Amino acid sequence: MAGRTAAVVRTGAAMTIRFRRMTDGDLPAIRNWLHQPHIRQWWGDPDEQYGLIDGDRDEPAMDQYILLMDDDAAGYLQCYALTQWNEGFGPQPAETRGIDLFIAGQERIGRGHGPRAIRAFCDLVFQHAIPRIVTDPSPANARAIRAYEKAGFRRERLVEPPDGPALLMSREPGDLPPRQSEPS
Repeated sequence: MAGRTAAVVRTGAAMTIRFRRMTDGDLPAIRNWLHQPHIRQWWGDPDEQYGLIDGDRDEPAMDQYILLMDDDAAGYLQCYALTQWNEGFGPQPAETRGIDLFIAGQERIGRGHGPRAIRAFCDLVFQHAIPRIVTDPSPANARAIRAYEKAGFRRERLVEPPDGPALLMSREPGDLPPRQSEPS
């Protein structure tokens, strides 16, 4: 995915979801979002996470995006090639990508936006012959786990990445049937 711009549009019942490359101009919003309680709860110290996100802008294994809902910046998504950091995930198919995201604004939480955004992004990634996408939410983050499951991810096992215990989840291209409006 490196070097590609994600611009996928999925129309939900009431919104359009798109992704665009993160730019320097997005950093103030990301800094503010990281301080929101529902994000801080799972992402941790806002200053530390901001430093990691800012530092990853030059990391070749990391692609960073802004989630847009009806053209409003509504969250952050990172998609990365598995590296030594992810050794605890165990063997994965070559070209497997990992994702992490958060949705900004408490008013957007619990409304189905997460599963729609995750599914839309995965659909885009799978168009580039990526065989598998993994993620590793905290085992205590029931909301994130459920959002990933609704987007077609399967629970695999508990893993121990450097930042603490996590539930490894994965999705492959055929893990979710087409929507009724899509051809089979």
